[in-house]
Amino acid sequence: MRGEASYQRATFLELFLDLVFVFALTRISARLIADFTDGQRGVLAGLGQSLLLFLALWAVWSLTVWSTSWLDPETSIVQTVIVMTTLGAMTMAVAVPDGFGARAALFAITYVSLQIGRVVYFHVVGHGRPDPRQTLRVLIWFGVSAPLWVVGGLANEGTVRGPLWTIAVLIDYAGLYLGWPTPRIGAQRIGGRMIAAEHLAERYQQFLLIAIGEAIFVIGLAFSGSEFRADQTAGFLLALTMTVLLWRIYFHVAGSVLDAAISRARDAARLATVMAFAHLVMIAGIVLTGVGFELFITEPFGHLPTAWLIAILGGPVLFLAGRSALEYQVFARVSRSRLVGLLAFGLLVPVAVHLDPLSAGGAAAVVLLGVIVADTLRSRRRSPETPTPAL
Repeated sequence: MRGEASYQRATFLELFLDLVFVFALTRISARLIADFTDGQRGVLAGLGQSLLLFLALWAVWSLTVWSTSWLDPETSIVQTVIVMTTLGAMTMAVAVPDGFGARAALFAITYVSLQIGRVVYFHVVGHGRPDPRQTLRVLIWFGVSAPLWVVGGLANEGTVRGPLWTIAVLIDYAGLYLGWPTPRIGAQRIGGRMIAAEHLAERYQQFLLIAIGEAIFVIGLAFSGSEFRADQTAGFLLALTMTVLLWRIYFHVAGSVLDAAISRARDAARLATVMAFAHLVMIAGIVLTGVGFELFITEPFGHLPTAWLIAILGGPVLFLAGRSALEYQVFARVSRSRLVGLLAFGLLVPVAVHLDPLSAGGAAAVVLLGVIVADTLRSRRRSPETPTPAL
């Protein structure tokens, strides 16, 4: 386990693992872009499938981060698990494009093998330390969801795969959120108060930057493949501007003091858990926003299908909703600017259906800019806040 004076910055091996998830997010984005443009799967069906694949990848990453925030990442046992995770996550990522088709079995079996294999490896090589009861809790919960993943992956009917994987994801996330409650031995979130707050907070921040970096990758790929027309250049500049706005909204106060909030929490493990879900929503929003970038860069003044608003407006809405949840977790309140911003997006929808893609993106950028302006004015009138976690 980590000592109290252990070095809390992410190790180079952990950052190496993150590179795999950069690639994984690009594969998720590519699936979504295809769903919005070619219509073979249908937008809603494609969104659901991509969400399930994304949630499985996030579960792999988040459990790795919790483990390295509890156990010493410099030890050979933990480093071996990180390498195992790197190989498994890369296999899952290359299966993503056809993750609901020919490579569904590869994706599911790799996921199950990785989640269960890591727990078993920790227990065997660590001779039952540091907590054999935690090993049993996690294995029981994964033992319930694993058959659903495997059967869904091997099923010939795609209509069966979706429901089975949905139930499996709900089981896995319920276990993570509740601390894997098990008869007779109860529930316990990983690490409890032994979690390294600074390390965990930094890892959340780093993954959010990974998501923003993936959006920048989409922007560059879309514009480099365009004809460099004036309207496409305008879309390119607007997309870059929006990534800056997303970065600014996240790191304004709450996003930069996560470690202090976790350290001050009455229940640090529970706060860290709900923070993981807030970041999950924000990262999903950023990925979806990046898909919107692709749409209004390639077809800035073309016809705007109503479904495209799911990406162009829905992505920023998801991000802002997740950021509002994070602010509540850190300060036990939500700024009025975020609530007004969410309301503005809702009022924008009936207007945006009559706009072109670039104008709809511009309207979304104006709302995000309004949130930043309100935050800046508020911070000038008040002294810096100290985190007061709700938990």
